[in-house]
Amino acid sequence: MEFKDYYKIMGVERSATQDDIKRAYRQLARKYHPDVSKEADAEARFKELGEAYEALKDPEKRAAYDRLGANWKGGQEFRPPPDWNEGFEFSGGGFTGGGMGGDGADYSEFFEQLFGRATQSRGASHGPFRGGAGHAHGTDRHAKVLIDLEDAYHGATRMIVLHVPETDAEGHVALREQKLNVTIPRGVRAGQSIRLSGQGTPGIGQGKAGDLYLEIEFRPHPHYRVDQRDVMLDLPLAPWEAALGASVTVPTPNGSVELRIPAGSASGAKLRLKGRGIPAASANGMAGDFYVVLQIVLPPASDEAARAVYSDMAKRFDGFKPRAKLGV
Repeated sequence: MEFKDYYKIMGVERSATQDDIKRAYRQLARKYHPDVSKEADAEARFKELGEAYEALKDPEKRAAYDRLGANWKGGQEFRPPPDWNEGFEFSGGGFTGGGMGGDGADYSEFFEQLFGRATQSRGASHGPFRGGAGHAHGTDRHAKVLIDLEDAYHGATRMIVLHVPETDAEGHVALREQKLNVTIPRGVRAGQSIRLSGQGTPGIGQGKAGDLYLEIEFRPHPHYRVDQRDVMLDLPLAPWEAALGASVTVPTPNGSVELRIPAGSASGAKLRLKGRGIPAASANGMAGDFYVVLQIVLPPASDEAARAVYSDMAKRFDGFKPRAKLGV
């Protein structure tokens, strides 16, 4: 995936005000509009411009995009870090739908990886006139937060830091930190949201404040992988443990367990520990499973004695054909 330098596309500096960005968009949109432009690449430039404007016109998206840093160049191979937008608030579920084309607009893979598709699927914000004359409900807000897998097993109370974009008097976007103590419920899964009532945008007059939805993701773990409620661990085994069978200690997020490895186990085989995945969120729910994926690890032939052992194995297993299934 290629990095998109939205500031370069719009011909503005990273320090540009929101008004500067709006003016640049209007000028370039007139220049490259396919109905009037004689430029050979007008349609492509117009589409690219609309995408850049969608990212930069919104203080929330712009602040998150700026966090990627100024060292990236347009066209560079790029993959967003998993925590690039952790704690950034987005109103209306993360996508404003404004600018070029709104909902259903065709944006690049880069844009969709950062901000999602042009939909309101994560929940729409309240309209500005709810609540009666002179009063309006505040909008709901959304932010992605990363938690440890272990928190989903046991539940926890964590300090969450949100980065709230604000536009100053000169039109520059700045970030304000908001710290919240949040209860992480036992059994929460990635993709679920924790609702904090009244923590969204304040209402107008006697209108109620909106809500804040914290979308849960797990921090990358050095040992475990997660699929819905199931958790997986790659378990290294010595060749003799796989061949002869063994009893080994296996770590899980809920404590270590003793696991019997059947004799003759192959690399890649899965052993299931039923109910030891992410716990059920309610009394009538189903807990996930914990899967141990066996990975046979060979000792290094790092000295004469070790090489002699491997030479002896080659002689003793002379009839073993590891590539027999390949027909060679």
